[in-house]
Amino acid sequence: MISPKDRISSNARVPSLANYRARYQESVDDPEGFWRRQAEERLSWFHPFDAEPGAPVLEGDFSGIDFQWFAGGQLNASHVCVDRHLAERGDKTAIIWAADEPGEYEHVTYRQLHREVGRLANVLRAHGVRRGDRVAIYLPMVPELAYTMLACARIGAIHSVVFAGFSARSLRDRIVDAGAKILVTADEGMRGGRRIPLKATSDEALDRLELVESVLVVRRTGGDVDMQEGRDHWLDEEMTCQRPACPAEWMDAESPLFILYTSGSTGKPKGVLHTTGGYLLQAAMSMKYVFDYRDGETYWCTADVGWVTGHTYIVYGPLAIGARTLMFEGVPTYPAGDRFWQVIAKHEVNLFFTAPTAIRALHGLGDELVTRHDRSSLRIIGSVGEPINPEAWEWYHRVVGDGRCPIVDT
Repeated sequence: MISPKDRISSNARVPSLANYRARYQESVDDPEGFWRRQAEERLSWFHPFDAEPGAPVLEGDFSGIDFQWFAGGQLNASHVCVDRHLAERGDKTAIIWAADEPGEYEHVTYRQLHREVGRLANVLRAHGVRRGDRVAIYLPMVPELAYTMLACARIGAIHSVVFAGFSARSLRDRIVDAGAKILVTADEGMRGGRRIPLKATSDEALDRLELVESVLVVRRTGGDVDMQEGRDHWLDEEMTCQRPACPAEWMDAESPLFILYTSGSTGKPKGVLHTTGGYLLQAAMSMKYVFDYRDGETYWCTADVGWVTGHTYIVYGPLAIGARTLMFEGVPTYPAGDRFWQVIAKHEVNLFFTAPTAIRALHGLGDELVTRHDRSSLRIIGSVGEPINPEAWEWYHRVVGDGRCPIVDT
């Protein structure tokens, strides 16, 4: 009998520890060549970063915190994640959206994604957003969240996603610190069968705040909300007035892509700025090498896009390599404790990535809620967040993964 390790590793992109060590040593011995090859293979460039003979891949050094990757190179994150996939997988699913309500799903192809992102980018431009402007995003886990992120990237704007569970004060602080001129929010969010008053919270956050010029509102529930004339606009109505085509801006490799704030649990929230080229390369490489993604598979990261895991492993990483990514709006215990396993069976999920907190909570509900659902599609399961304890790891491997799926513990 072939062990799970041999069965998986024999066909993996990194098939052995020796292979990994050889690749690592290559990156140490020839970092210029290693990262040049990775960047050329994993990303698409409007203007090559090595156009000048002898131009270094990395300039500066980490000791002085003064460095830049791929200087001179120009690309666009939205183009990398959407446009370059149209020829080969335009009609294939890019995003599977699983709504909070059980049984409600939406499949978005790469071609549809291209159109929606283009329309939304043109909406932002119509509201005065230009290269370098900041756009705050306060949305539930709906497709418009990914559309908005990619639309910002498309026109060179910097997005700042604020977790939709944060308070009005938290939202206001982040808007002010980032200097956002546009807020994209929703009438309400849905979570565990409850309505979350996102527009009302946004109104509270923006009270007597003149910094934000326009508020674009996604219709999620159709709930009755206040709309301030001149400032607030329904996003769907705005998008129907725009063409679906929007050229992607040529951005420098070190151009800012997004600002994401820490939770503030240890003091004032800190805004972390991620640039384009290096971030996208890391996201694409880890999808290929860490998760061993294969073309045609369904990948599900259960994180919220309000955190960097969601940015990287729901939106940018999967889409950068042309994957099929599942975006889940709900919670693992609504309407019952087998919701995760039901979604896995329904969509034949191959790669599943969740947090130890969720694993421990679901472990406590017993094995039968898991085993009643078909999980034969699972190939790799992962853990992200805090360190996973041995008991949770054992249960995750033995019950959820049927003892055959390796755990990628990040």
